[in-house]
Amino acid sequence: MGEIVYVCFMAVKDETASSIAEYLLQIKAIKLQPDRPFTWASGWKSPIYCDNRISLSYPKVRTYIRQALVKAIEEKYGKPDCIAGVATAAIAQGALVAEAMGVPFVYVRSSPKDHGRENLIEGEVAPGQSVVVIEDLISTGKSSLKAVQALRDAGCKVKGMISVFTYGFRVADENFEADNCPVVSLCDYETLLEKALEAKYISANDLNTLRKWREAPENWNN
Repeated sequence: MGEIVYVCFMAVKDETASSIAEYLLQIKAIKLQPDRPFTWASGWKSPIYCDNRISLSYPKVRTYIRQALVKAIEEKYGKPDCIAGVATAAIAQGALVAEAMGVPFVYVRSSPKDHGRENLIEGEVAPGQSVVVIEDLISTGKSSLKAVQALRDAGCKVKGMISVFTYGFRVADENFEADNCPVVSLCDYETLLEKALEAKYISANDLNTLRKWREAPENWNN
C-alpha cells in the first residue's frame, strides 16, 4: 500500500490564486465587513462572507474557475474515475469539471433524503472507483470531510479534495490531516486580502482586523 501524502492547504500559489481573488472581488462574491460582522451557521462572528456561487452567473469567471480546477486535479491527483461535488454549493462546478474531464459525476448531500430512496450520494458510484471531491470553500473542513467519509463508506477511493477557496484555518489543517485526506485550493485567504488591499476594497486597518480574526475565529468579536 503506497504512502498517502497529505497536502496541507496547498493553494495554487501562482497567477491563478491572484486572478480568482480579483474575479471574486470584482463580481462581489466576497463581502468584507469588519464593522458589521456576519454570523455563520456555526455561530461564529465573521468579518467576511464568501458566496462563490455568484461566479456561476459570469461565464468568463465560471469558465476560468472550471479550467483551473481541471488543471489542478490533473496535476495533483491525475484523472479520477469520478468527480463528486459537495452539496449544494459545489454541485454546479463539480458537474462542469466532470463534463470537461469526460468522467461521471455524483454529488453528496449533507444528510440523506427523508423520502424516496433516502440517498446520501446522488448518482452512481462503485466500490473501488477513484474519486476527487470538489468543494466550494473550506472553513473548518467538517462538512467537507463528511462527504469524503460517505464516499469511502460506499467503497470509493478518495484521491483528495480540491476547493475554489480556503480560509486556511488551523483547525481545518488538523481535521484533514486526521482524516488522511489530501486537499488543495485554488485561492486562499491571504491572497484575497492582498488583492483586496491593492484594489482599495479594504484599508490597512481592515487588513489587521481580518488577519487577527483568522487567528481565532471562534473567539472573535469586533
